[in-house]
Amino acid sequence: MNTINHTNFNFPNQKSVYRGKVREVYNINDDLLVMVATDRLSAFDVVLPKQIPFKGQILNQIATKMMEATADIVPNWIIAMPDPNVAVGHLCTPFKVEMVIRSYLSGHAWREYKIGKRVLCGVAMPDGMKENDKFPQPIITPATKAEMGDHDEDISREDIIVKNIVSEADYIILENYTQALFKRGTEIAASRGLILVDTKYEFGKTRDGKIVLIDEIHTPDSSRYFYVDGYQDRQDKDKAQKQLSKEFVRQWLISNNFQGKEGEQVPVMTNDKVTEISDRYIELYENITGEKFIKSDTSTILQRIEKNVNDFLNTY
Repeated sequence: MNTINHTNFNFPNQKSVYRGKVREVYNINDDLLVMVATDRLSAFDVVLPKQIPFKGQILNQIATKMMEATADIVPNWIIAMPDPNVAVGHLCTPFKVEMVIRSYLSGHAWREYKIGKRVLCGVAMPDGMKENDKFPQPIITPATKAEMGDHDEDISREDIIVKNIVSEADYIILENYTQALFKRGTEIAASRGLILVDTKYEFGKTRDGKIVLIDEIHTPDSSRYFYVDGYQDRQDKDKAQKQLSKEFVRQWLISNNFQGKEGEQVPVMTNDKVTEISDRYIELYENITGEKFIKSDTSTILQRIEKNVNDFLNTY
């Protein structure tokens, strides 16, 4: 089955290419960005050796649907989706922080909590909590945006402003947008029988200075979901939550002694493991969108993307 690992397109008026952990972004005439969602899989800021079939399509389609579903409350960068793996939008200057928001003590927050930390990114966490308990209210725990190969780092609101990473006026807007998006995302998830546990948002400025939502939103790579059904019973019985997110990949890596630290080796990814991960991504797509996932034709996937993007650019 064909997957996308790397691309090497040369679109009309192309100025440059940025290759992230998962997405490859083409600058068109310093005006548009063509964002290609590859099938690469990253965890602990490391790109794993095998690609996951349909992962890029799933991420791109969920993100685009969720941007459409939140455009009335927060402006975003997207103009069109000319291909299942591609979004095209306005070129923006990204803020160098990721706005992480958490409603439950899970994932990274739990890993910090269980070693005794009670403050995360300058935000206090109550004593007496156990893994996957709900916070009294959602907390925002930002991270500095890493370049490829580097680890994102926790940072407080105060440090972001003091170090002038983001101005206070802009940061207040980012906070408000983050809370509004999370509220809407929580409502959408609840309508599908899911709990939006935590997620991250990225923002940028357009050339005319407008702050907009960029990158992805409410995907399994950027978000964690639990099922509403059985959540409380599992908590009461100290059982692991059934979840739809990339956390199951992280847990598999942890169980095989890999957390992205120096000297650690990525465990072997068998074909069965790759298929399992792909199936989990499809499961999340269908649960969060309420629609059946339609697999695109991947027989000539790179040629398909190139034709669809060129057709769009020629008529834009």
